[in-house]
Amino acid sequence: MKRPSYVTDKALKTFIKNALEEDIQDGDHSTLSTIPEDLQQSAKLLVKQDCILAGVELAEIIFKAFDKKLKVETFIKDGTPCKVGDIALIVTGSARSILSTERFVLNCMQRMSGIATLTHDWDSRLVGSKTKLLDTRKTTPNFRMCEKWAVAIGGGTNHRYGLYDMIMLKDNHIDYNGSITNAVKMAKDYVKKTKRKLKIEVETRNLEEVQEAIHAKVDRIMLDNMDVKTMKKAVKMINGSCESEASGGITRDMLKEIASTGVTYISVGALTHSAENIDLSLKAVK
Repeated sequence: MKRPSYVTDKALKTFIKNALEEDIQDGDHSTLSTIPEDLQQSAKLLVKQDCILAGVELAEIIFKAFDKKLKVETFIKDGTPCKVGDIALIVTGSARSILSTERFVLNCMQRMSGIATLTHDWDSRLVGSKTKLLDTRKTTPNFRMCEKWAVAIGGGTNHRYGLYDMIMLKDNHIDYNGSITNAVKMAKDYVKKTKRKLKIEVETRNLEEVQEAIHAKVDRIMLDNMDVKTMKKAVKMINGSCESEASGGITRDMLKEIASTGVTYISVGALTHSAENIDLSLKAVK
C-alpha cells in the first residue's frame, strides 16, 4: 500500500538515526567481538503468530539505511493476513549488519503488526456501514509515525497526526474559555489571522453543548462518552451540517450499535495504546 503522507523520507531518516544511536552508540560489541567483518549470511523473518503483518516496508528501509549493501527479498506485503510459519522476508549480506539491526526491525514490526491486527479486527465490525474507524494521539512518544502507519495498514483511518494539523477544542479548552461559542470564535479568528487551513473540531459532553457547537458552525463535533440513545439524538440534531465523531469508553462489542446511529467516525485510543505485540523472529538461514 502507498505510504501515508506523514511517512516522509525525512521523518524516516530521523527516526532510524535516533533509534540506532539509542541502541548502538559506540558499537554493537557483542557482534563486533564475535563475528568476522567479512562474513556474509542470510536471515529469514519468521511469523510465529497469526496476524495482519505490518512494518515490512519499514524493515527494508531500516536494513538499507544501516547498510546499503544488504539485499532484502520480500515475500509478504504490509496488510497481508499471515499464518504461523510464514516467512515475510529474507535479508542477505553482512552478518554484522544483520545482527546489529535485528532487534530494531523486530521491535518495529512486532508493534506495528499488533496494531494492524487489532485495527483490522475492530474495523471488520463496521463492514456494511459508512462509519470509519479512527485512531487518536494516544501513541508512544517518538513512535507515533509507525503506530499510525500500522493503523492505516490494518484498514483504519488516521485522525489528526498531531497538534499542528487540526484544531480540536476539548473540554479543558472550552472550560478555560467559558463556553464553546467563545472557544470556537477565538479559533476561527486565529485561523483567519494566521491564514492556516485548519479544520475545527469541538468536543461535546451533552446535547446542550452539541446544539451550541452546531450554532458555532464547526467542521466536526465529537460526542464524548455519550450513551447510544443520546448519540442518536445528537446525530439527528447535527443532521449532516458537519461531521460527527463518537469517542470515549468504546469497546469492540459496541461498534455496530454506535455505527447504527449514523456517526461519521468512531475514534478509539485502544488501537494504539492497548494492542499486543505479535511474535516474530529473525532466524539465520542455515
